[in-house]
Amino acid sequence: MNIKQFMKQHRDDWKQLEQLISLLSKKRRSLTGNDIEQFNRLYQKTAQNLSYSQTYFPTEDVTTYLNGLVSKAHNLLYKDQTSSIKQFRYFFSTTFIGLFLKQWKFVIIAMLLFILGAVGSYFSVLNDSLNIYSILPADIAQGVDPESLGDHDGAVDSPFMSATIMTNNIQVAILAFAGGITFGILTVYLLIYNGIIIGALAALFWQHDKAYDFWAYIVPHGMIELTAIFIAGGAGLLMGYKLFVPGPYTRAYQLKQQAKHSVQLLLGTIPLFVIAGIIEGYITPAPISLEAKYIVALLTVFGLVFYVLIGRSLLERKKLTNL
Repeated sequence: MNIKQFMKQHRDDWKQLEQLISLLSKKRRSLTGNDIEQFNRLYQKTAQNLSYSQTYFPTEDVTTYLNGLVSKAHNLLYKDQTSSIKQFRYFFSTTFIGLFLKQWKFVIIAMLLFILGAVGSYFSVLNDSLNIYSILPADIAQGVDPESLGDHDGAVDSPFMSATIMTNNIQVAILAFAGGITFGILTVYLLIYNGIIIGALAALFWQHDKAYDFWAYIVPHGMIELTAIFIAGGAGLLMGYKLFVPGPYTRAYQLKQQAKHSVQLLLGTIPLFVIAGIIEGYITPAPISLEAKYIVALLTVFGLVFYVLIGRSLLERKKLTNL
């Protein structure tokens, strides 16, 4: 095939692609699904033409023309990928915070279940310190030593510890979320069980006059970590509730709908776990004063409150703008 035959055979396709590029650039919202499908087909075909032209007509103007046409189409096709930062910002400023504010009651319920377990185990151990061995797993009960708290500050492998903690906490959140499939039963168990562990440890350190030290090592990362777990647990409880009380819809429909929202809530907690893991890996074991650790905890609380308030303000502003 010579160059004239090549151009004559494919010229109409190239012109169509040029027209679609112009439409997509200026009136993207008015395009139909067929237009986009046609654009994708023409883009792939023109890319093949460019490859052919580069092989057989490397020095001709048509090769330069096709190279420019394919570049324009490629940049337009993958334009959304270059705005990933905007998508990330929109998710955490609108989607995630909107779901959180809409379903905050289930987050509170998750927190109350955790507190229920914590309070029960706390008073159980205070009543009889030997209960610690029946409440906590054997490895934790036998390995914890209140008197040695802080002895190994600064001696841990912080990067490894941070990564390990993040992985473990995310696994707990995923289990709490996935527990919604069991009508929320597994989620309830995980929330109460984690509360039981914290409550029992708190009572043990209280008995050794180490409560102030204990909480200094818990709250810096714990405020963010527990908030994330409560959000994931709330997502699981909501899913379980909708399965248990589907209303006028089928359980399969409710599972599909709530799973989508719950997954978004779960994804929104990942940055919280990352921050908590970094704090727990680097700041919690750091050889700094206990007061400094409490200051870090206060900063995390202020940060969470500030994030929710700003997110709520942005949502209300968007609602007013859409009226």
